[in-house]
Amino acid sequence: LSMWMTFKTSVVGLPYGGGKGGVAVDPRKLSLGELERLSRGYVRAIWPHLGPDKDIPAPDVNTNAQIMAWMTDEYETIVGASCPAVFTGKPLSMGGSLGREEATGRGTVITIREALAYLGLPVTGARVAVQGFGNAGQHAARLLEELGAVLVAASDSRGGIVCPGGMRVADLIAYKQATGSVVGFPGSRATDQFGVLTADCDILVPAALENQIDAEVARSIRARVVAEAANGPTTPDGDHVLAQRKIFVIPDILANAGGVTVSYFEWVQNRNQYYWTAEEVNARLEQRMVASFRDVVAMAERHGAYTRTAAYMYAIHRIAESLRMRGLLRAPARQALRAAAG
Repeated sequence: LSMWMTFKTSVVGLPYGGGKGGVAVDPRKLSLGELERLSRGYVRAIWPHLGPDKDIPAPDVNTNAQIMAWMTDEYETIVGASCPAVFTGKPLSMGGSLGREEATGRGTVITIREALAYLGLPVTGARVAVQGFGNAGQHAARLLEELGAVLVAASDSRGGIVCPGGMRVADLIAYKQATGSVVGFPGSRATDQFGVLTADCDILVPAALENQIDAEVARSIRARVVAEAANGPTTPDGDHVLAQRKIFVIPDILANAGGVTVSYFEWVQNRNQYYWTAEEVNARLEQRMVASFRDVVAMAERHGAYTRTAAYMYAIHRIAESLRMRGLLRAPARQALRAAAG
């Protein structure tokens, strides 16, 4: 994950490196008090490594704005000063950014829209399957629906559902909030994760955990576009099958980069103590995601490369250029990179 974050911040041109950390625990089994004590204890363990110009944690799986608020408060208590720029994904009342909660899903949808336009496919009427109907999955489904697409399959940790005639996203979100799962949604039929991933659809959004699409699943996927809202949802052998089948993949380091991009925007606002409107945040995200998508596609066309390979090429080229300018890249490596860049 640290490596992926390094490539992700590079591919969208953020002045960040990359890092990841976490706690091996199921937060659903903890009381609110236990979760707060765990969050604060984590910060006490790693705080010397944190700082607005060192390492800036952001939310990921099973974390939310409340957890980031506790972590921010603990860090500020330790250092004895206000320092909102050391964490992102905070509540608005503690210096969070408008648009951060939906940023990962919104960024994914922007790249899907660009991919469909590139492929000459309409978004209106496009059928969507979302594996992982959590934060990113819900926002992606909602925003795709606003563009005219139709949600036909969804899943969460308890199971999946398929509804070929389509489902209203707002109704499914309300149902999950009321019952704790998408399973049993009226008018749908039950399925498993495999059934959602291989549903008859145009757009597949894997937004759950890593290693969901292996070779077997990849051979059965019917979508024209796979947009990886999760980190690492495709295994190497699954990726090989997708490439052979010429399914258009928007790789995770591009597709889900909206989250870290708006985290960067939050950091900028915290540093300047000047806050943007939601429209400004979304417009800046749109500009960066569109430019990055087009840069990756241009790299793919220039070298006849698969989209994931092209995204890595683009990201690593930027990292290598920075190392070269610092004098940290040796001559043979520089020559190889120049040759690869063409």
